[in-house]
Amino acid sequence: MSAAKNKLAEVTNNDSGLYGQYKNWFLDYASYVILERAVPAVEDGLKPVQRRILHAMKEMDDGRFNKVANIIGQAMQYHPHGDASIGDALVNLGQKDLLIETQGNWGDVRTGDDAAAPRYIEARLSKFALDVAFNAKTTDWQLSYDGRKNEPVALPMKFPLLLAQGADGIAVGLSTKLLPHNFCELIDASVKYLRGKKFELYPDFQTGGMVDVQDYNQGKRGGKVKVRAHIEEVDKKTLAIRTVPYGVTTTQLMESIVKANDNGKIKIKKVTDTTAANVEILIDLAPGISPDITIDALYKFTDCEVSISPNACVIVNMRPEFLSVHDLLRLSTDRTKDLLQQELEIRKKELEEKWHYTSLEKIFFEEKIYKELEKKHDTWDKVIDAIDKAFVPFKKQLKRDITREDILKLTEKPVRRIYRLDIDELNAQIKGLEADIKQVKHDLANLVDFAVAYYENLLKKYGKGRERKTEIKQFEVIEAKHVAIANTKLFVNREEGFIGTSLKKDELLFECSDLDDIIVFTRRGIMKVVRVQDKVFIGKDILHAAVFQKNDERTTYNMIYSDGKGGVSYAKRFNVTGITRDKEYDLTRGDEKSKVNYFSVNPNGEAEVVRILLTPGSSARIKEFDFYFEEQAIKGRSSQGNQVTKYPIKSVKFKEAGRATLSGKKLWFDEKFGRLNTDEKGSFLGKFEAEDRILVVFNDGNYLITDQEMTQRFDAENILLIEKFDADKIVTAVYLDKKNLQYNVKRFRIETSTLKNKFFFIKEGDGNYVEAVTTDEEPVLAVQTGRGEQVRKAKFKIGKMAEVMGWKAVGAKLIDFNKSVQMEWIREKTDPNQTELF
Repeated sequence: MSAAKNKLAEVTNNDSGLYGQYKNWFLDYASYVILERAVPAVEDGLKPVQRRILHAMKEMDDGRFNKVANIIGQAMQYHPHGDASIGDALVNLGQKDLLIETQGNWGDVRTGDDAAAPRYIEARLSKFALDVAFNAKTTDWQLSYDGRKNEPVALPMKFPLLLAQGADGIAVGLSTKLLPHNFCELIDASVKYLRGKKFELYPDFQTGGMVDVQDYNQGKRGGKVKVRAHIEEVDKKTLAIRTVPYGVTTTQLMESIVKANDNGKIKIKKVTDTTAANVEILIDLAPGISPDITIDALYKFTDCEVSISPNACVIVNMRPEFLSVHDLLRLSTDRTKDLLQQELEIRKKELEEKWHYTSLEKIFFEEKIYKELEKKHDTWDKVIDAIDKAFVPFKKQLKRDITREDILKLTEKPVRRIYRLDIDELNAQIKGLEADIKQVKHDLANLVDFAVAYYENLLKKYGKGRERKTEIKQFEVIEAKHVAIANTKLFVNREEGFIGTSLKKDELLFECSDLDDIIVFTRRGIMKVVRVQDKVFIGKDILHAAVFQKNDERTTYNMIYSDGKGGVSYAKRFNVTGITRDKEYDLTRGDEKSKVNYFSVNPNGEAEVVRILLTPGSSARIKEFDFYFEEQAIKGRSSQGNQVTKYPIKSVKFKEAGRATLSGKKLWFDEKFGRLNTDEKGSFLGKFEAEDRILVVFNDGNYLITDQEMTQRFDAENILLIEKFDADKIVTAVYLDKKNLQYNVKRFRIETSTLKNKFFFIKEGDGNYVEAVTTDEEPVLAVQTGRGEQVRKAKFKIGKMAEVMGWKAVGAKLIDFNKSVQMEWIREKTDPNQTELF
């Protein structure tokens, strides 16, 4: 028995046994999948199936379209995996719209629609592919899988195709994910690299949208990009999605929106896909739902924003390597330069051969060496020798020795009467060849300049229409709790001290999101912050519960409590900016018998007046008096507070509302994200009281008045003016009247009061837009027109030129339209060459 076990162990552990066979088979399979199927080669940026498809198409190429079914059949001579894998790879190449021109229904990467059957669609190599991917003279060849054909080891690709198209692949034990980059930017980067300059590369997707590349890390492992769809507000009830993120189809996007709605993350009435030539998904909002918050929620909870982790793995010298996109561009550019050098050297050799033979031909006829053919020689070899000897005096004119093959080629030419014109023609050919050889030698000596010119020519020929489609933009971090829709009802049992979503027989507190934190205060003076749960115990006699806002320095809690140990009552004012969730905070002096006599919540630090009544049996001389919270400083939540009375309190009643003791809220506008904030990011707008409003003027001729709601989104690129609204200020605007080719000026006061509604205040017409706007009391506009020596400068005191009119007025003409006009508001005369116009 033990001998059998030993024998089994020997078989399984020996490399030549069962274990060894499985080990070798696995390694062979893994190597095959990595090298022959999943990972592209660094030389041409292609996987084997793609390379074989392109090679097959080149063999079939006659300038006309071929049925895809025929191309698949041709490629099957080289590819061992059947028609399905070839067809899928061919459609994928065609959809990238670079190497292959397509005809018919090739599907749609935006919607996920499949291509038609191969027998219905056609394809041919693009002119770009024929220019950059093929040259039999610089191609290394190998036998196909069955030994019947030759196929390229790698195509002589003179372009960073891998970076332009991107690549995905899952092998055994590793994967690759290269994101596509912009055609024009790749060429520009190659030129910069050849010139020794720095360059940057960022992804660009066919589907457009926006991309945040802060953490791209040059496409290496560990990097990440965020991709967003473009979402715009059609009106207060409708949103439109105009693009889809890379790798997401319209169907997937709609499913994610419906799922988020079903889970209560967003609230919508309907989502409709009206995509045709352009992507358009319309979202009808539920009544009372903010479009701005919904846009943020779509980015947070649906596939309107996706995160992609690149992983640039390629085959280098028959091994997978992880490189950066910068490394890949350098390798591609170096290979392109080498291929161009090879082509130049081949061209030089061909020209020199042609020069050699043309020179031989000229001497052969000019010196009448051909007459040796008329002489009677015993053998053909003696004829050849005689011709060779006749060339001896002229061999110094040649650049290499004359071979037997050269003489045989000359003798094959029909001997006829040679006119002077023939010799002149040969001289002209030789002169042209010498010029071509000189140019090739110059290009070889200045290979970098030649390569730069090659790339610039590619850009000139094929760059039109291939501009960047994806907007590079930094995305703000969206907090889930700030955008989650209130989808949960929260209840409270004040007496027993429980809050939760399952206490449906008790008092309804409010609706909140299941992502919110809830801050709760009890009569005992205990404060606690908890998550939204089914049921959680806080403490008996709950006084107040609300959604907790972290870092809220404005909400102020006013409290009077009696210390259980000494009976002394204290008053304190505090705010709560940060806590540890589920931890109990005692707001009194800590005695179990302490209790809260009065508690209020004040969003802007309001300090009310209360009436305090002492117990009738107390020894206090004055048993009723007013207490002013404004006399108390706002301190930390752990402070003891100031003594109010040492006598027992019967009751504390609200008497009079107080003023806010906090200064106005300071607001900034972050131009990068188009957001209001209190974090000192962007331009300072000023101090705002609760009732203050904000004026926003857009370059399309609209203005709006809005409140201080932090969740609002603004299109910062189209904002000309954003400031604290003052109804007494006069708005001065200069706008283009495109129809009359003139700039008009108008001055008006804001007369509307509706919040968050845009009002169009310039003359209606295609192409009309606002050039400059200000609310300065005495606006002065500096205008510059013309260029070079034709520059003319002027200064307009607008207050003396235009009267204050209604906001719907057209205004008055300022100057004629000029493409080179520049306008700027100034405080005073700064240029002595300016002309003042009144």
